[in-house]
Amino acid sequence: MEAMWASTILVVLAEMGDKTQLLGMAFATRFKAMTVLAGVLVATLANHFLAVSLGDYLTTIIPLVYIQIAASVSFVLFGLWTIRGDALEGEDKKDYFNPFWTVTIAFFIAEMGDKTQLASIALAAKYHSLWFVLMGTTLGMMISNIIGIIIGVVMGKKIPERIVKTFSAAIFILFGYAGMYSYISDFTVRLFSMAAVTIVVVAYICYLKRSTLSK
Repeated sequence: MEAMWASTILVVLAEMGDKTQLLGMAFATRFKAMTVLAGVLVATLANHFLAVSLGDYLTTIIPLVYIQIAASVSFVLFGLWTIRGDALEGEDKKDYFNPFWTVTIAFFIAEMGDKTQLASIALAAKYHSLWFVLMGTTLGMMISNIIGIIIGVVMGKKIPERIVKTFSAAIFILFGYAGMYSYISDFTVRLFSMAAVTIVVVAYICYLKRSTLSK
């Protein structure tokens, strides 16, 4: 159960301001909300099943402790990705047959290589629990897209994007640090690794701020 709830929370956080959440909000302006959610559910089950199967398989060929450390580092990277944010690149304008299949296919394609798919691989490798991780990541996707539809379409209101991204990214990065602290046994290596990651995080945030100010 821990794997399911951890997966749910992390995917909800990963989806805040993510491309697929934006895609759900865009489709909800064209199609019925239930059609959009049904398409998201089918696409997520198919896409994340592939992801968690790969993550679960990795544990059979790579020692678990190395996978857990790599997953912890990846959570920090997902946090930085969340700060950067995503943008739609015309995915919401394409039509594939009827509305349901349009949403399903568009979501499946948008999730390929997206951070929530990569997070699903990392979570499956970390917890070595395929079905609980799949349930958690799918539930997380549904919750985040319901939030997106309600806030972006039904209520016509929006929480400031910077606040959402900052909070979500901070949780991801904290999970990463906690994982490194737990799974790296050697104190010197642990200290060096966490210091190196901190330098990368600070440097990336400074770079983003500089880029924003220069625009």
